[in-house]
Amino acid sequence: MRILIVEDDRLLGEGILAGLRQAGFQPDWVRDGLVAWNALQAEPFAAAVLDLGLPRLSGLDLLQRLRASGSALPVLVLTARDTAEDVIKGLDSGADDYMVKPFDLGELAARLRALVRRAAGSATPVLEHGELRLDPAAHSVEFRGIPVELSAREFALLHELMLNAGKVLTRAQLETKLYPWGEELESNAIEVHVHHLRRKLAPELIRTLRGIGYSMPS
Repeated sequence: MRILIVEDDRLLGEGILAGLRQAGFQPDWVRDGLVAWNALQAEPFAAAVLDLGLPRLSGLDLLQRLRASGSALPVLVLTARDTAEDVIKGLDSGADDYMVKPFDLGELAARLRALVRRAAGSATPVLEHGELRLDPAAHSVEFRGIPVELSAREFALLHELMLNAGKVLTRAQLETKLYPWGEELESNAIEVHVHHLRRKLAPELIRTLRGIGYSMPS
């Protein structure tokens, strides 16, 4: 799932980027509040990690602007501002969670998984669909009780389809959900990943609506 990191400190931003990639996310990183606002209008991120002290548009202003626009995007504020007043102000401005620097990357990843899970209406950390079981934290998949080895991109695609079971996702939507900026993308990449998932799991798990997209029956 794609995550937008909004952090102006270069070393910290690079560290979060690398850590979230290792945790199975597809992160993009910007260092400017206004650039972040434009990115959030243009791309379908699953969640955002937001610093408060940003150039051009502060984190709080960005958050308030985002909520005023009607966006329900899960936002985790990650900041050095640690007073109770700061936390209250951040949450009351529309943040879904609040972490104080320094922080643990494992905890950050877990909190993001929880935010995305709740936004998708899932109460449990493990996704289940019939005989299919996906654990985002362990990055594991089982089908009919048997572990299934998937590539990182296959796992990400299956995760998106399970989170949106019953909905049709177009190829363009899946591409923007799975591929961060600057990554080369073959024109048939989604079709190839779908083919591999059907071969490793079961053909009927993913439905193709020709000319429209893909869905996992609810």
